[in-house]
Parts: sequence; structure tokens; C-alpha cells
Amino acid sequence: MKRCLEVIAPGPLATVQDLGRPGQAALGVGTSGAADTAALRLANRALGNPENAAAIEATLGGLTLRCYGGLFATVTGAPTPLTVNGRATAPNTVFHLPDGAELRMAAPPTGLRSYLAVRGGVAVEAVLGSRSTDTLAGLGPPPLTPGTVLPVGLPPDRPPLLDVLPVAPPTGGEVALRVRPGPRDDWFTGAALRVLLTEPYEVTSEIDRAGMRLAGPPLERARTGEIPSEGMVAGALQVPPAGSPVLFLADHPLTGGYPVIAVVAAADLPRAAQTRPGQRLRFHIDRRGRP
Repeated sequence: MKRCLEVIAPGPLATVQDLGRPGQAALGVGTSGAADTAALRLANRALGNPENAAAIEATLGGLTLRCYGGLFATVTGAPTPLTVNGRATAPNTVFHLPDGAELRMAAPPTGLRSYLAVRGGVAVEAVLGSRSTDTLAGLGPPPLTPGTVLPVGLPPDRPPLLDVLPVAPPTGGEVALRVRPGPRDDWFTGAALRVLLTEPYEVTSEIDRAGMRLAGPPLERARTGEIPSEGMVAGALQVPPAGSPVLFLADHPLTGGYPVIAVVAAADLPRAAQTRPGQRLRFHIDRRGRP
């Protein structure tokens, strides 16, 4: 029997994601990929998949699927309560989905994005070398809707590596993120950088896969006017004239015309991607390597 997943309900937003399309910014193509790459890699390692195998990224739960063909699966990231045919199943474990089984993912108590991976990976058609949905550029498969059928690839030769994943869930409290100042910190007063590094900033409701707007003390500029558009990276803290920073995430625009005061370390972006509106972020100088 053909192995596949049928979407019954997608929840607030569910997309297919792998590790994205790196190295193509010069062609106008962003990396995209999983917002929490650590959770995706963990899920794939547990199942014996390649780390870049595609999975489903579900935002705030609500995802319901039917399995055909019998599959092994796991859910990482935000610890959504799970049921398989009405019976509770724990996230961060490897479990079996029998043929015809219905999987339901409720809203997680903490965190924002959960990753449902299946042994063999989600095998939708790749676009420019990736199966990721880029919500900003419109590349890759569209966001999941009721009736979407997702084929599943052949299982790898090696068996699943673990049955339980000993990882802590995302915090619902304050999150510390390392940053490197620049590349346009000279556009801001010295006081602005001190404020960024000492005061908390709150995640607002203006949040999606492209980025999040933060609320907190405004960051004062030392220069007037605007810079020409220049390249942007995930983790950039771009500051519009009002002074409230915007933190870019996986589907960020490739260029921007506002100065970037600092860049969040790449290793800390998975934690940032799991924060919800109302949570507070604190920024600290990264002294342990490049962002």
C-alpha cells in the first residue's frame, strides 16, 4: 500500500519544511526551511532519516492527519499533546501510526512550532533543491489544507536510533539570545546599544515565519535618513524609524532598507522561533563564536 499522510485539518498554519535552500541569495532565493532547525534535525536523527528530510511544521497545534500504509513518527519542538486513534501518545518519542490511524495534535502548553517527522520523510516534489514552503516568496508546496495528501519516502536502511528523546520543552518565560553588534550599529547612539543589551523586549502579536516585531524601549538613531537596500540574514535585528526592532526569522526578506543594529547567533534562532506573543527576550553580546 502506498505510504502517505492525508491532512484532515491543518490548524492555524502547517507547512512542509526541511533545512531550506541555502546559498542562493544572489539569485533572489532565500533559505527558508524549518524555523526551529534543531527540532527538525532531532526528529530526523531519531527516526534514522537524513537530517535534511522534510517534515511538517505545525504552528500552535490543531493539525489532524490520517496515515496510510503504516509509519513510524515522532513530534519534536513545541510539546503538543498527541492522540493516535484517540489514545494519548507522548511527544519526543518514536511511535507507530498504523494504517488508517488518525493523529491529532492539540495546542502545546509552551512553544509555538511542532515538527511531525515520519520515517522516510515527506516526499513532496522539491523546488530548487528543497521541499520547504517559503511563505514570503511563495516557493515550494503551498501551506497544507484539508484534503492535501503528502507522499512518504522509502524508509532508510538503518533503524530508528531512539525511542525517547531527552530534551527540555521550550520555555514559556524569558528567553536569552546572543547577538553580535552591527553591521549598522554606527547608525545608532551608544545609549541605544546599551538599551538593547540591558532592557527586555516583548514579542508582539505581529509574528510569522518571516519575523517578529518587538516592543520595548525605542532604539535611538545617531543618523537621520535611510540606508540603501542591502542584504539581510536570519537573525538580523532591523530597526525602523520608530525605534522598535524587528527580528528576522526563516522566511525573512532578502533585502531591507532599515539599519540592522545587531544579529542574533544562528545557534539561538531555534529558541527565538519558539517564542510566543507576550514572552520577553533579552539580548547579550555573543562572545563564543560567529552568529
